[in-house]
Amino acid sequence: MKLTAEIKKYIDKSVLCWLATASKDNVPNVSPKEIFSYYKTNNIIIANIASPQTVKNIRQNKEVCISFIDVLVQKGFQLKGKAQVLEKTNPEFEEMNVILQKLANGKFPFATITKISIEKYKPIIAPKYLLYPETTEKEQIKSAKKLYSL
Repeated sequence: MKLTAEIKKYIDKSVLCWLATASKDNVPNVSPKEIFSYYKTNNIIIANIASPQTVKNIRQNKEVCISFIDVLVQKGFQLKGKAQVLEKTNPEFEEMNVILQKLANGKFPFATITKISIEKYKPIIAPKYLLYPETTEKEQIKSAKKLYSL
């Protein structure tokens, strides 16, 4: 599945993403990730900064789900796919590292990168857009800024 321009736009506008993993016994874990981006046509890459449970789970069960939203517009995406943990010895590691280190501004060391091959996706939208179809993004931003005291 190829990442669309719209998905990439929301990745660029999102401050955090949430990565859901499960152990070999299907015990779920959800963890926020700050340093993430897209890579090539159908991959998401995430810096493993402080993620021992995430890494352990992926090594046991490659099925993952990642979600991200623009908090003001309150729209984004949920993506599902298969993940792998890449070590520095992986031939793709350095190319991915360059992308992620730009986002990290050199502030976060990481020894591994999670690479997710996306298989399917669906949009996430705030219920207000569904309940009140006349809601515009401009109105939603104004409402969110008021709610969050911005």
